[in-house]
Amino acid sequence: MSSSTNEELQMTFWEHLEELRGRILKALIAFALGAGIAWYFRETVLIWLTTPFVNAWRESITDQRPALHFPAPAALFISYLRLSLIAGFVFALPIIFYQLWAFIAPGLYARERRFAIPFVLASTLLFIGGGYFGWKFAFPVAFKYLLDFSGSLQTESVAIAIEPTVMIGDYIDFISRMLLAFGAVFELPVLVFFLSIAGIVNHTHLIKFARYFVVLSFLISAIITPPDIMSQFLLAVPLCLLYVLSIGIAWALGKRKTEPTS
Repeated sequence: MSSSTNEELQMTFWEHLEELRGRILKALIAFALGAGIAWYFRETVLIWLTTPFVNAWRESITDQRPALHFPAPAALFISYLRLSLIAGFVFALPIIFYQLWAFIAPGLYARERRFAIPFVLASTLLFIGGGYFGWKFAFPVAFKYLLDFSGSLQTESVAIAIEPTVMIGDYIDFISRMLLAFGAVFELPVLVFFLSIAGIVNHTHLIKFARYFVVLSFLISAIITPPDIMSQFLLAVPLCLLYVLSIGIAWALGKRKTEPTS
């Protein structure tokens, strides 16, 4: 009897591994397709990503044309490739989130499995919304602040011009980290959703932790954003609002669990 049980458990374990492999493979295929689409539209993607930088440049440096540089012949190709991979990940997010949900769904209750489509939509929209919020509001402020350091220094005996020479690879690294960071922190309600389902937190815990989260949100913002107060404020405030939304989600899930089943 014991041997049969162990064999069943071992078979179940290998079946889970096989399913995980299949889910990862499907996510990788979606990622590859997304990267291929992003490569085809690489110039459009780059123009979109550089819009906050170009606008800030025109405000701070009026006598020069906005420019990105590359130091070696292959550097631009590599930058476009990295940009395509990052954009491909974003394009593939709905499929990636669905594969994640499909893998963990067997461990959920039947009523919780019905959240598949809302989970995929909410996760995707929150991630994209976080990135767009950073691109629209935080990045222009950050680039304006950083580019304002350029100009000229002059004394009675010395005059020197300080001009930005921004490499395209460095710019893509910077803007990609910022976009992914904004997208990731906006996934807070989804994280609270899973923690609430697992019974790790409830709305009471979140309410008690709220005062500490305000401090934590500004600390996270200080780490992620450039060192200007406005950029930190622009990330910390939405984080606090998302935390309030997360309290509502935890309360709603807790209420559903306590409702009698007929």
